Amino acid sequence: MTIRIQPNGTTTKIQFVLPDDVHDGPVSAVGTFNDWRPGAHRLVRRSNGTRSVSVAVPAGEEIRFRYLGAGGVWFDDVDAHEVTADGSLIRA
Repeated sequence: MTIRIQPNGTTTKIQFVLPDDVHDGPVSAVGTFNDWRPGAHRLVRRSNGTRSVSVAVPAGEEIRFRYLGAGGVWFDDVDAHEVTADGSLIRA
């Protein structure tokens, strides 16, 4: 699991990257950046054996998120700044 954070002035691009074998079936990033809407940010399979999706958030914002996999399986990202009972936390 990898989270890439790229500041760009007033916004920050966050890229969520998972190895393709982490979970069978579709996976989406769900969190405060998309009002916790499942499927709004699905990770797309890449030719390098990963899947990823990017979101843009206001610079300096804290976001909470979790991954939602097929079958309703929720899981956190150990590469987040912090993992709490409310999910993974990133400081953009």
